[in-house]
Amino acid sequence: MRSVGLGGSGVEVTVLSLGTAPIGNLYSPVSDDDARATVDAAWDVGVRYFDTAPHYGLGLAERRLGLALRGRPREEFTVSTKVGRLLEPVDRVEGDDLAQGFAVPATHHRRWDFTADGVMRSIEASLKRLDLSRVDIVYLHDPDDHPEQALSGAYPALERLRSEGVVGAIGAGMNQAALLTRFLRETDMDVVLLAGRYSLLDQSGLDELLPLARERGASVVVGGVFNSGLLADPRPGATYDYATAPESVLERALRFKGVCAREGVPLRAAALRFPFGHPAVASVLLGARTAAEVRDAAAMLCRAVPQRLWTSLRTGGLLPVEVPVPGGSPT
Repeated sequence: MRSVGLGGSGVEVTVLSLGTAPIGNLYSPVSDDDARATVDAAWDVGVRYFDTAPHYGLGLAERRLGLALRGRPREEFTVSTKVGRLLEPVDRVEGDDLAQGFAVPATHHRRWDFTADGVMRSIEASLKRLDLSRVDIVYLHDPDDHPEQALSGAYPALERLRSEGVVGAIGAGMNQAALLTRFLRETDMDVVLLAGRYSLLDQSGLDELLPLARERGASVVVGGVFNSGLLADPRPGATYDYATAPESVLERALRFKGVCAREGVPLRAAALRFPFGHPAVASVLLGARTAAEVRDAAAMLCRAVPQRLWTSLRTGGLLPVEVPVPGGSPT
């Protein structure tokens, strides 16, 4: 699978990358064996970029990823983790973490911390859970309500770690484009992780963020290309942005599916391929909970998507004419 560099950092990522929130028991439990099989399947199809975070299952995703990567040549894979939430153990475990989306015992509570000290403590704890001596990329994680502290405290700490060679690339990851745009303007980030805002259903990332990334020589990793599942399987009750899809959005997704079907292209293939129409996009990050989902994503990304599909989506009013569309295969 093809790899590309992130900005000018020298860090490379595969065009398809694995997000580990699902193997951190997002919404429902995943067994240790199934979690390992998911990472193994990603490796087998050529994925070499793996993204995780302390937030995912109160550290479970990091621990499982570290175990699955143990013994593999360290120079052959790229790992990113995130800072901004410190995990602090509780005196007494009561209940689970489902209020935060994860089916794990509530062994810790999260404390927002975008200070320089918080960055160092978070990375140190992540390295222990991952059983690694270094991570390649560190993202500020969801600093929506803490932009000033993230810019004045956490970001300078990440910049220092990069200058010292402790990490290779730095960035921020969010579910919105506006604040990521501000961070790109005011910092020297190598990469931003944009979730759910550059997909067939939502191109708001194109308003400012993607053009600015291209202008500044930064890269974009796009997550959430299925918009929480709706574009993987549009049907009544499907989720969109972590909630039940509104009727109008479901109807639009079904129109996408209909056009794709007429052109002989699975909707999943079109959704995975779409972000690569923009030159700033380096990788599509897929959160998968099973080996079968990983293998399907790799197959969909390799699937031929004729240019006439994008033409049909434009003429049908589903894609604006100014939205760039992909050419050849990204893989």
